[in-house]
Amino acid sequence: MRLVSPEARDMNFSRFRDQQLHCKNPGITPLSAFFEGVQAVLPALFGMFPFAMISGIAAVEAGIPPFSALVMSVLVFAGASQLVVLDLMKQHGLPLVIILTGLVMNLRFAMYSAALAPHIRHAAAKWKAIFGYLLTDQAFVLSVARFQRGYRVELKGWYYLGTAFSIWIVWQIGAAAGIFLGSQVPASWSLDFAVPLIFLSMLVPTLKDRPSKAASIASGVTIILAASLPLNLGLLVASAFGILVGFLTERSVAPRAHIR
Repeated sequence: MRLVSPEARDMNFSRFRDQQLHCKNPGITPLSAFFEGVQAVLPALFGMFPFAMISGIAAVEAGIPPFSALVMSVLVFAGASQLVVLDLMKQHGLPLVIILTGLVMNLRFAMYSAALAPHIRHAAAKWKAIFGYLLTDQAFVLSVARFQRGYRVELKGWYYLGTAFSIWIVWQIGAAAGIFLGSQVPASWSLDFAVPLIFLSMLVPTLKDRPSKAASIASGVTIILAASLPLNLGLLVASAFGILVGFLTERSVAPRAHIR
């Protein structure tokens, strides 16, 4: 009797599932997969636009010339870390502190890339580079959640591109609006409120098991308790503690599931 390793068994199951998906959805095309991604991210785009406007306004308030701010938006494309870095620039923070803050805040994208890599392993190197540049929290969450429910391997890149490119387009338009029209936006609009709403819209659908719920609660409580830490270190501490709690909870749950 030949023994099959768990890795080989999982790979065979993935191939079988992909074959079944191909048989069930023979008419799906790269273009339809792309627009499925666009449709999935559409609700988040309404909150993304004011988020991008805030980024554009913050760049101008930090003393960056409009054209340079627009170039920064295209080259950096980092969302929340842009706001933090621009705030530090506005406060005349040390360059080393600004750079390290941006790097630390964007470390999560290394984890995102590692989780996304198996789904786009068949893509050419140039496409992987484009996927990496377009990677955002929203594109990652929506794409991986969709792929976990089953999706044809050769179309995963198109679905991801639909979500990620849509976000990029809306972000650049919103940033440009903030850069050139931000001074005309009344304070009563309260655009800052859009930022937490975006992340809440991503968080709620992922709270499906005990580890994710424990990690969310732990990081949420920690970020409140650590709000007074300098240099926005509360975010880093809360993220690290949330990951640790989620990891430990998953390890404690796994043996029980195995026993059953």
